[in-house]
Amino acid sequence: MKKVLIFCVVAFGLCASTVAVASRSTANNEITLANRNLLFAENTANTEEFIALGTEPFWSVTVTKKSGIVYSSPENRKLTFPYVAPLKAAGRPPDLLRVYRLRGRANNMLIIKKVNACSDGMSDKNYPYSATLILGNTVLEGCAENK
Repeated sequence: MKKVLIFCVVAFGLCASTVAVASRSTANNEITLANRNLLFAENTANTEEFIALGTEPFWSVTVTKKSGIVYSSPENRKLTFPYVAPLKAAGRPPDLLRVYRLRGRANNMLIIKKVNACSDGMSDKNYPYSATLILGNTVLEGCAENK
């Protein structure tokens, strides 16, 4: 009986220490993953350069702090707007949603939203962001990626 009791105490002690080590290991992995995600979000949030494009009709927008926000289309139509810092969704990660208000005519904006995958419909390439461009009464949809 004494041997059984000693065995149970030892077995219980080993199980408890294994659970504690596994719990600590899981917690450390979660902290490491959280730190990596935070670092990624901060780095992505500081990357304010994008290329957005759409098909049918074809259009593109390049966003850079240096050159501003430049819209172009095959009709050789080119509009340049000064760079403005984007609005971000309150309470959400900084790389989830960006809204660029394009100065000039009213109702001009570029909305870039993080998605699982965005397809341009013309190639097999998947983009990490969807893009919506509003120029006056015209709304264009497409995809975007970091430049």
